[in-house]
Amino acid sequence: MHSWTDTLRFAFQPVVNLTTGAVAGLEILARPETGDVLAEARRDAGLDARLAVSAVRAAARRETLLPLFVNVFAGTLADLGGLSSLHEAVREAGRLPWEVTIDLCPPYTHVPQKALLEAVATLRGQGFRICADGIGDGDVPLRLLSDLSPGLLKLDASLLARPAVVRSMRTLCDELGALLAVEGVETEGQCAAALASGAQLAQGELFAPPARLPAADVYVPPRSPAEPGAPRTGPSVREFVRPAALLPATASAGQVRALLTGSPDVSGVLLVDTAGVPVRSVHRSRFLLSMSGHYGHALYADRPAVKLGDPPRTVGVDATAWEVLDVVAVGGRDRTSDDVAVVDEHGRCMGAVRLADLVRALAETRVEEAAGLNPLTRLPGSDAITGEVDRRIAAGRAFALSWLDVDHFKQVNDGAGFAAGDELIRAVGRALQRASTEGSRVGHIGGDDFLVLADPDGLDPLAASVLGADWSAGGRPVTLSLATVVCAPGSVTDHRQAAACLAPLKKAAKALHGASWVLGRAGVPGHEARRGSRPTPASAGLGMAVEGGVQGV
Repeated sequence: MHSWTDTLRFAFQPVVNLTTGAVAGLEILARPETGDVLAEARRDAGLDARLAVSAVRAAARRETLLPLFVNVFAGTLADLGGLSSLHEAVREAGRLPWEVTIDLCPPYTHVPQKALLEAVATLRGQGFRICADGIGDGDVPLRLLSDLSPGLLKLDASLLARPAVVRSMRTLCDELGALLAVEGVETEGQCAAALASGAQLAQGELFAPPARLPAADVYVPPRSPAEPGAPRTGPSVREFVRPAALLPATASAGQVRALLTGSPDVSGVLLVDTAGVPVRSVHRSRFLLSMSGHYGHALYADRPAVKLGDPPRTVGVDATAWEVLDVVAVGGRDRTSDDVAVVDEHGRCMGAVRLADLVRALAETRVEEAAGLNPLTRLPGSDAITGEVDRRIAAGRAFALSWLDVDHFKQVNDGAGFAAGDELIRAVGRALQRASTEGSRVGHIGGDDFLVLADPDGLDPLAASVLGADWSAGGRPVTLSLATVVCAPGSVTDHRQAAACLAPLKKAAKALHGASWVLGRAGVPGHEARRGSRPTPASAGLGMAVEGGVQGV
């Protein structure tokens, strides 16, 4: 061993769940008093493996129940073909492999990719979770990142200055079934940017600095109710997962009692089999009540804890918060406060969800949605539509953004009265909702203006249904104008650019007589008049010249 081992210490930095504010795990960081042990470990795979083992043993001495994040260089895994010594250290520490996430660290240059992928497969087969670390300031190839299929991606906070990149990484995570974390967060502005870009986890000096003792409390800035990109309907259960207190199914009631009495924040214990699959759920209050009853300790202390547990309530990691509530609603009322176990595709426990977190988040979602609805039509405003536009842009999806309004609406109000005008607006809103296909979004941005976000294939039925109807207000005939911009992947960078492309199309639609529809494409000059008549022969000739050569949808 090198001399630095005598003075090597480890620090713990919390990884924070941005939705619940809870600590999702602890990253273990080597802190030598002298020398650069990480530089040596980068060159020496054996040394790097010993560091990982020492990190796990340091966490065991602190008796933390939180999941652990252990750093290992990618080259180490490729050279050693796995980390058998780490697996043994985890077992000796009384921890389970799926409570440990291996943070794969760059560099990746000159690392044999086949050997690395085989080593990762070995670790994953043993139950370890895999994280790709250093994304943004490292050298991981995108193809290798996809092949690794990590359960977590950690981005450098410098990428927050490029929100489109962070959003695209969130899209990649959704495809891989992974979580997105941002590390190095130092300011509340960076925290807000991480949330707005779709990150679920974060770590950095803002929440808690690395410390010799695992942090019990962290600071999380209050979440703004108007954050763009925040989930509005059906949030994923991934956003609410807390670390679960796990014990083997063979544990005695005395062992469970010792865990609960020594950890007052633990609301329950999940008993898992050798594969990590939950077999029993032990609720804190009911268990301690049984143990504290007359002769309770004498009767139960040495008996298997499974006899005092209940069948676990489980949901898959891809479930929504509403699906978790459905699970909670089934069964006796005495179990409504039980934690719900979240399991991966193999049935192994990834953590637990507390009902209080779900109810609070869903209530906030409903309040936010209600605040954003137009009081006349009960349709969402522009923020909901533009947020979805940005998500589709980040996902590389084609979409069509349409702007519809009533022709000469002020004259309608002046002639038929505001009550008739309001009824017309409500009727148009209902018609747009009925005509919208699956995946479409309709918004009322004020007055007589509506926004419709749809797939390009759904445009013709929507236009025919809404523009082909006979509209009137107070017995007076009324026409509508529709302007649409079709945005291919990469043609616009955000919703502001899409709106800028839409503005001249609206002006062109309003210049036509009768019910009108003008369609253009982002980045392509000109437009196509699909409906409406030209007011004069002179302007008709100009319109034909502008429209020439533009293809249809």
